[in-house]
Amino acid sequence: MSDLQNPIFHDDDEARAFMEAERWPNGAVCPHCGEAENVRKMEGKSHRAGLYQCGRSSCRKQFTVTVGTVFERSKIGLSKWLMASYLLSSSKKGISTHQLHRMLGVTYKSAWFMTHRIREAMRDFAPGPVGGGNKVVEVDETYVGGKAKNRAFTPPPKKEAVVALVERGGKVRSQHVPKVTSRIVGKIVSQQIEQASYIMTDESPIYPRVAREFGGHGTVNHSIKEYVRGGFWHTNTVENYFSIFKRGINGVYQAVSEKHLKRYLGEFDFRYNTRDVSDMERARAALKGAEGKRLTYRRTGLGA
Repeated sequence: MSDLQNPIFHDDDEARAFMEAERWPNGAVCPHCGEAENVRKMEGKSHRAGLYQCGRSSCRKQFTVTVGTVFERSKIGLSKWLMASYLLSSSKKGISTHQLHRMLGVTYKSAWFMTHRIREAMRDFAPGPVGGGNKVVEVDETYVGGKAKNRAFTPPPKKEAVVALVERGGKVRSQHVPKVTSRIVGKIVSQQIEQASYIMTDESPIYPRVAREFGGHGTVNHSIKEYVRGGFWHTNTVENYFSIFKRGINGVYQAVSEKHLKRYLGEFDFRYNTRDVSDMERARAALKGAEGKRLTYRRTGLGA
């Protein structure tokens, strides 16, 4: 049976049971107060499926498995949420909102909001530093935005700067920045890379000062078409990451606003950082990230 034939993607009861097992492997836990012992399932016919009540005297609140997650208060069936999470997790360059709208049978507006909620679940809000002793971290910047081609009467959208830190054989950390300067990039590098790391960059003048505090600094000079030297000095890893990211933005999403760029970066970082697991395991990781996060329609900027 393929993953997409799994009953959790087609039956809301199966989806709810799956999510309860993932979120509460040892039994239901009240998301309001953390009570785990005195919790009971509401079995009456008048209660909706999957409803629990906290028996703690100071709480007594009712809840379902979606409370306290990015899925909370959604009228879309949980099986569709799990399907959307799986598709977004397993598509290397992302999946368009129009495609999800057609596949899930929901409105375009609902599919758009679903994808942003799932990206919020994918974002790592407390990432640990990358690199370490005997490890190489490649640092580079790129620009995301419109091109003048085919825009005879309208100006291209502003290009947004993105800085990425990629540990060879490890994880990526990418971040939208207002502009690329030694001060801005230096702060990111200092906070997110272990000092014992060896830093690898191109010939940009912003990096020598930034890299002084680290275990070493190597460069390649792209301006003279030097891309690899000795098999060790290169920035191909971070450039490969940018290649996947730009193919997703230009080919699948086509346009990304400055306001939402951080969530798209979180999506691509998440897939890169979980590249060594199966599609289903990656979707499970996204579901774990859904807990403790909320994204309302107002917060996206369109519900105000």
